[in-house]
Amino acid sequence: MDKRLQRLETMPMRGDDGQPYKVCAYEHLALLQVGPEERWESTGQIEYQLDGGGRVDVDAAGRMTVAGNGVALTAAKP
Repeated sequence: MDKRLQRLETMPMRGDDGQPYKVCAYEHLALLQVGPEERWESTGQIEYQLDGGGRVDVDAAGRMTVAGNGVALTAAKP
């Protein structure tokens, strides 16, 4: 089964290290063959990544941390 990511949104965040971050939310899509037609369908899985490519972990309470270094992220104030 072919898969791809579709960007849903980009969110400005601030780390507890004082640095600004951009977090992108991606939806996993799977290619489905329906008769002669192909279409991309959501798998229901969402993945979060830093704009530069690092992974962002989200816990059950919705708190985000940068994978690998544990920097906690919160929504940036406009």
